[in-house]
Amino acid sequence: MSTIQPGSNSAREIWQKDKDHHLHPWQLFDSFGDEGALIMDRAEGAWLVDIEGNRYLDAVGGLWCTNIGLGREEMIDAVSEQMRKMAYASPFVDMTNQPAAELAAKLASLAPGSINHVMFGCGGSTAIDSAYRLIQFYQHCRGKPEKKHVIARDASYHGTTYLAMSIGGKKADHPPEFEYKRDTIHHVSSPNYYRAEKGLTEAQFLDSLIDELEQKIHEIGADNVAAFFAEPVPGAGGVIVPPAGYHQRTYELCKSNDILYVSDEVVTAFGRLGHWFASESVFGITPDIITSAKGLTSGYLPLGATLYTDEIHDVISEPGKGRYFAHGYTYSGHPVSCAAALKNIEIIERENLFEHARDVGAYFEKRISSLQEFPIVGQTRGMKLMQCVEFVANKETREVFPESLDIGKVISDIADKKGLLVRPIINLNVMSPPLTITHDEIDTIIDTLAESISEAMEQLAGTGVWSPA
Repeated sequence: MSTIQPGSNSAREIWQKDKDHHLHPWQLFDSFGDEGALIMDRAEGAWLVDIEGNRYLDAVGGLWCTNIGLGREEMIDAVSEQMRKMAYASPFVDMTNQPAAELAAKLASLAPGSINHVMFGCGGSTAIDSAYRLIQFYQHCRGKPEKKHVIARDASYHGTTYLAMSIGGKKADHPPEFEYKRDTIHHVSSPNYYRAEKGLTEAQFLDSLIDELEQKIHEIGADNVAAFFAEPVPGAGGVIVPPAGYHQRTYELCKSNDILYVSDEVVTAFGRLGHWFASESVFGITPDIITSAKGLTSGYLPLGATLYTDEIHDVISEPGKGRYFAHGYTYSGHPVSCAAALKNIEIIERENLFEHARDVGAYFEKRISSLQEFPIVGQTRGMKLMQCVEFVANKETREVFPESLDIGKVISDIADKKGLLVRPIINLNVMSPPLTITHDEIDTIIDTLAESISEAMEQLAGTGVWSPA
């Protein structure tokens, strides 16, 4: 993002306080030391306004999360009402609250198959940690403690807690200064056909992915593998739409080897692909566990949910065993967050936002494909309201720009100045606007991004990094 140019003492003071004292997620120390942060002040719908009064169309949707749009008065009223009634009560052991109970039942009614049980946490990362703990507990309870290994995928993102980041497979998220759990966590290839071996058909690429997963299971030993973690569409890893049939075949392979299937729907659930959950509605599978967050409250308050099947619950809750589930958080089932989620779901249902998301998402897919005319755009890809532009130095060979250039940020910085927020991820620009986005706003996103790409090409021409053919 562009550096804020504080014009008043108060703005300057806030900017300085943030720069001096606030460690941001994924903070780039070298640039942040000079530039500081862009300070957002208020928001409405899909638009943010910074502390200087500049407006931005937020094509990122916060971080994949502002599904119903910002500034909703009825959301504010629901949260305020619950705070006045009861802001907090312990969720531990044998206490609950009405919003948590009602939300658990609502999610069970929306989830596919026999997924009828819910654990609440603080966000997507804790939802993944809860899933991991549940899996280990379940395997022990069924007398198979050796089934402790899990398999995930390269270029995946599953959260930022220790275990969640260990399960994730993005190389950029594994800098050498951090340690990760590696002994029982394994990775197989990303289902990214654009980066597949040259000459492979998509069907052949799919076969190779399934063969690789099968070989990995045999290498570890099926009796040792507890679960497979997969995002239906990897988000932060580059909005990778897997080859047709990928999820059905990985699911069947897991089932034939007594391996639990975990769908990480932290991004894809609650409408991003036009449905409550994408696993069954879009990809035709019914996983054993679904993790969710983000669109669950549309970003109004932190909340995550780990949903799991009757079959798992029947094992862990077997009568007469004297077991207890020693896992949870102070803010599990927080009544105010759960009240926000219930109101969020009510709004989605009442306004039929999924139908709108499917309609405007199809328009987004069509419009973004026009950017492929640019010589530095290797591919545009995505589904509905998850879209990505991948930039390349050579369109024919698909050679990437030097990572040090950070081409995605070069373009997003230009877009910032034009009033558009897109998310840069090295050689990518990723977008995930609210479900309420309009056709006109989609046009603004694509037209502004096109202008930004053109300006970036002008800046690069003659630098030796890239030049027009």
